[in-house]
Amino acid sequence: MPTLPSKYYIIAIKHKAREAQMHKKLTINIEEQVYEGLYKVVGKGDISQFIEDIVRPYVIKNELDAAYKQMAADEEREGEALEWAEALVGDVMDEPR
Repeated sequence: MPTLPSKYYIIAIKHKAREAQMHKKLTINIEEQVYEGLYKVVGKGDISQFIEDIVRPYVIKNELDAAYKQMAADEEREGEALEWAEALVGDVMDEPR
C-alpha cells in the first residue's frame, strides 16, 4: 500500500476531535477507476473521511481562512506566487490597447 502524505495523518488526528459531530449520509457517483484508486490508497472505511477532509476547507469559511493564512505563511510559495504574478503584469502591459 502506498504511503499517504503526512497531511493525511494530521487530518486523521483532527478527525478524532470531530467524531462526536453528527454526520449525514451522501451518495455520490464517481468513475470506477477513481473508486478503485481511493480504495487502494485510502482504504474502504476511510474514503468518506478522506473526501470530507479535502472538501471541508472549500465549504467551511473558518477553515478556509485558516488554510489561506497557512499558505501565506509559506514564504517560499509566496515568493513563487509573487514572481509569477509580476511576470503576468509584464505580459499585460505588452498587449496592444
